[in-house]
Amino acid sequence: MRLMQVMAGGPHGGAEAFFERLALALALHAPDIDQLLAFRRDAGRAARMQAAGLRIAEFAFGGRLDWLTPRQLRTLAKSFEPDVTISWMSRGTRMAPAAPGILIGRLDGYYKLKSFRHCDRLIAITPGIRDYALGAGWPADRVHLIPNFVATPDPGPAEPRSAHQTPEGRHLLLALGRLHPVKGYDVLLHALARLPRAMLWIAGEGAEGPKLKALAESLGVAERVRWLGWRQDVAPLFRAADICVSSSRFESFGHVITEAWAHCKPIVSTDAVGPAGTITEGEDGLLVPTDSAEALASALRQMLENPAEAAAMAAAGHAVYAARYSEAVVVRQYRDLFASILR
Repeated sequence: MRLMQVMAGGPHGGAEAFFERLALALALHAPDIDQLLAFRRDAGRAARMQAAGLRIAEFAFGGRLDWLTPRQLRTLAKSFEPDVTISWMSRGTRMAPAAPGILIGRLDGYYKLKSFRHCDRLIAITPGIRDYALGAGWPADRVHLIPNFVATPDPGPAEPRSAHQTPEGRHLLLALGRLHPVKGYDVLLHALARLPRAMLWIAGEGAEGPKLKALAESLGVAERVRWLGWRQDVAPLFRAADICVSSSRFESFGHVITEAWAHCKPIVSTDAVGPAGTITEGEDGLLVPTDSAEALASALRQMLENPAEAAAMAAAGHAVYAARYSEAVVVRQYRDLFASILR
């Protein structure tokens, strides 16, 4: 079959990263699927996809006044004749051609569904997002639940703590994601101030960076925070960490959770809608109220002071990962979906 994927996102972000992971996984595990990737111009993404032998087409994917990109995508689709097109997020879906083939819009979040009206099917990555689409009137047989997967961790070394001036013997917390108010890093810094023996690595970029660094200075924790920037290679960071943290005020899913589980690391998260629907409290992780530095610090302290309990939760999380969020499981779900709609 021929599969076209349309992504309008920028170089960084959870959905953008998974776009690449899915394309690479399908190329590896489903070589009978002929893929064409259409995405916003990005030299790094283009190089990575071409290195894997995938065909690409790059476009501007501008704002609502960009009439050229939809026209170019229609021309591309007529030439490629995909059996299925998967469109990613709102902008990519608005511009994706409805024909030829079947158009499937991916819901990585609670997007405004008017951008998806011309889709034949939807893929929701969480039960909550699926319920959202059903509540908006989409028929149940046209909304498919397929979660994002985490690539199988490679057996490589951990990131050296010395690379980031992090002494051995200190508790190491890890957080990943855009430096944006929704990620709640301000709350995490306040929690860190209550954990004097802990150090924190934050891997991400964003406009909130200067404000967060100033806050770290004012709280007296700047010497215990390392700002790593955006990382494509996150596996060494997870291997180095003692505990992973998601402090978000809102998350439709929360990739750091499944990444932590894949690496058999304990996770503490706020009870934002996505993590609350993923973590089973007290079994495979700890959940705390959003915007509560005190509760977040208390849960982190509980993990740090009870390593056997933390290890048991990490092992339980790894079992959930293997059963629901592994690459092999999720790729099989995509293959089954394609087979069911094309028979």
